[in-house]
Amino acid sequence: MGEKEKSFANPPLQGKKMAYHKVGADQRAQYLDSDDLQATSLELEWDMEKELEEPGFDHFRLDGTIHQQVGITQNTDPDLDLEPIQPSASPKGRFQRLQEDPDYVSHYTRPPPKSNRYSFCWIFKLFCTALSLFILGVLIGYYGHVRCPPSPPPPPKPSDPHLSQEILKEIQAKDVAQIYRDLIQLRGKEDRDIAMKLLAQWTSYGLEDVQLVNYSVLLDLPGASPNTVTLNSTGECFYPNGQLCSKETKKLHSQDLLYSYAAYSAKGTLTAEVFDVQYGTAEDLLRIQKTANVSRKIALLKLGRLPLLYKLSLLEEAGFGGALLYADPCDLPKTQNLSEKAFMVSLNGGGDPSTPGYPSIDGSYKQNRSNLTSLLVQPICAALARKLFPSSEKAGGNEDCEPLELLATERRTVTLRVQTQPTYKTMSNVIAYLKGATIPDRYVIVGSHHSTLGAYSRQQWAHGTAVMTAFIQALMRKVKKGWIPDRTIIFCSWGETVFGKIGSYEWAEDLKEVLLRNAVAYVSLHDPVRGKAVLHTIASPCLQQLSTEVRKRHNFTCLGQDKCAESNVSSVQMQGDSDYFINHLGVPALQFSYQDSTALETASFLSEALFPLHSTISNELVSSFSLHESIAKLTGEVILQIANNPVLPFNALDIALEVQKSFRDEHLNLDRLLTIANALRDSAQLFQSDEMRPANDPKERAPTRVRMLNDVLQSLERNFLVPQAPPGFYRNILYRLDERTHQFSVLLEAVEHCKLHQSNETLQAALSKVLSSLNSAQVSFKAGLDVFQAALLGSK
Repeated sequence: MGEKEKSFANPPLQGKKMAYHKVGADQRAQYLDSDDLQATSLELEWDMEKELEEPGFDHFRLDGTIHQQVGITQNTDPDLDLEPIQPSASPKGRFQRLQEDPDYVSHYTRPPPKSNRYSFCWIFKLFCTALSLFILGVLIGYYGHVRCPPSPPPPPKPSDPHLSQEILKEIQAKDVAQIYRDLIQLRGKEDRDIAMKLLAQWTSYGLEDVQLVNYSVLLDLPGASPNTVTLNSTGECFYPNGQLCSKETKKLHSQDLLYSYAAYSAKGTLTAEVFDVQYGTAEDLLRIQKTANVSRKIALLKLGRLPLLYKLSLLEEAGFGGALLYADPCDLPKTQNLSEKAFMVSLNGGGDPSTPGYPSIDGSYKQNRSNLTSLLVQPICAALARKLFPSSEKAGGNEDCEPLELLATERRTVTLRVQTQPTYKTMSNVIAYLKGATIPDRYVIVGSHHSTLGAYSRQQWAHGTAVMTAFIQALMRKVKKGWIPDRTIIFCSWGETVFGKIGSYEWAEDLKEVLLRNAVAYVSLHDPVRGKAVLHTIASPCLQQLSTEVRKRHNFTCLGQDKCAESNVSSVQMQGDSDYFINHLGVPALQFSYQDSTALETASFLSEALFPLHSTISNELVSSFSLHESIAKLTGEVILQIANNPVLPFNALDIALEVQKSFRDEHLNLDRLLTIANALRDSAQLFQSDEMRPANDPKERAPTRVRMLNDVLQSLERNFLVPQAPPGFYRNILYRLDERTHQFSVLLEAVEHCKLHQSNETLQAALSKVLSSLNSAQVSFKAGLDVFQAALLGSK
């Protein structure tokens, strides 16, 4: 038997179980004495009969009327017959109010009142109550308005065009200068000490999610004594900077000598003849191989023109056993005298060598890969190269520049001794998250580095870190007022960059799947102030239009000149930690930097050498910091636009145009590639059109369309990643080798390789890679067009 059935079967409990439980028998007993109960019941019965006849009574019935009627038929008590009726939804039941104030019933239930006096009193009380409430409300509103401060205006929308200017105005040269001076006080400290300093500083600005991310990685550190080169004909022993290996050698720059080495080189001693291979190109190697056997010989190799890792791979393939590296004085910037200085290079393409392709986290298998080449490699200064190998001046040479070249008839034998100490060390990245408000699962990554060589007393790292920290400081002032960007901004300071971009590689490998899905762009602040004359911009093709527009909106200051020298935006291989994001994730990247005008005129890839300079830029640059302020504002505006624009500011058509410009080699049959490139341009042009971009219209900014469009734009560059590339070359074929080349770099390398091996297999493989990339991009564009066409048809 259910609960309701039990209530009907047990009349004594009915008063508690009925639907109108607000007023039970016990409650009524509180208000009526037993002597008056019967009389009151009779009066109520009369009243109820009158009310049951009222036409509007049905409005007061509650659900469950059927059960209530059943209860009535089973009960004959006149008092309990009144229970099923509840003509009011007031917090107090009708009968409870009736028992508290009998006059209420006569007024409410009978249209003609019993007494005019009662009616007048009731109306008067009601009027007084209403008047009192009105006066009280007016007073509360008046004093509340006077005493309470006005509510603050709502925070500006992230896409507000004036917002960027407000944030950028907060960036001042004096702030960057103060941050820079605080950082260089840490010179000589360990990288972890600098990382802890940055963590505390960024946290003090208001960033709530700042992390210190550590990895145990394999570093190839210098040995207890400098490496040496001994000229066998005279027995003279030299250090890499040209000093004699005598006991009287001064130890003023002993640490610099220790760090004049090639990290991850093979170790040991090699005595062999030296052959001048110049820049190590295919033509240079063919010339040497035609006249001599180069097996286990030592190559005299110039830096520049091609990636060092690629040139060493060619030497290793040819059979050389060692290499002496130097920078030709004709290639070095004229503003600095570097011919007497040795340098350091890293032979690590990227990441922890002991965990190739996967992060160096706890439990990871560590491979024994302290040597990344079979060659014994040693950097030397240009002055030592002249001592060891008398040179002859090339035709057209002058007093200022005498290119070094070893005479073909001259043979010199040297003994090369290379010793390093592979050591596992804990390195630290500083990662700070500013979570987005509406699209937090899309990341704009901003990167600099705090990786130093303490013995070199290098201060170059502090320039990029100071610029990024100044931007964080200005940004967080706006965040404290309630503003938040739409997309998440991640600020990164990388560790151990000089040993092969280890910090950025390990973090990106650790979060690879997340970054493949969420990373939108990488903005680099790697050594942003290297000179004072040229504002040099490197950008992914889809970001070239944005970078050009931002440059035009800012007035730049170039020291010593009235106007900055013009420098076009280009897509070339760049320095720093952007490598993994460009080549493994296919993320668009951008970097602004100031350089000397001669830097762009010299051979490319000289930046691979790290010179032990105690002051890398002039005091004039450091004292003003106007260039740093310009870089901070340029970079800051790009970051804010990518983070806040509803539609990502990526230009798909520029990618297709860049592809077309890359087919300029008349010696190759590129008809098939040109056909696909033209189709790609047409698809990109349609995709970029107003018809297919309704999200750009504020009136039609449907969130689903915006998300669809951004997903296509975000993944465009990923189509241009080839599976493999030669050492030192980008896997992303949209980036050229340098400013002087316009062709796809993988095709240029394939042509060079064909010259060495007299075979076109490598070229055919490279053409297939490029063809596959273009076809993949065309499919991606077409899929995006199909989706948008379906969305447009569905909306009609």
